[in-house]
Amino acid sequence: MRIRAQPGARQTEVNGLHGELLKIRVRARAIEGAANEALLEFLADELQVPRGRCELVSGEKHREKRILVREAPRAHCESVLARWAAQGRTSS
Repeated sequence: MRIRAQPGARQTEVNGLHGELLKIRVRARAIEGAANEALLEFLADELQVPRGRCELVSGEKHREKRILVREAPRAHCESVLARWAAQGRTSS
């Protein structure tokens, strides 16, 4: 999963698309990995998988990130991703 993270937001939420990347605002600040951890926790919660199944593959110190999610329930993930994609189409 390719993501553009925006740390230091008012709340953690999906905020549409940034080009081809899913944009997620993260409440935690980018200090000592706090924003990365909050992002992974958010994804795990939304995709209904244990936190340990979400791994930051690249982008530890950058806004653009690649996340690997292992053994996620396919039907649920597809519906969540479709909802997020729809948000991206309607956001400005």
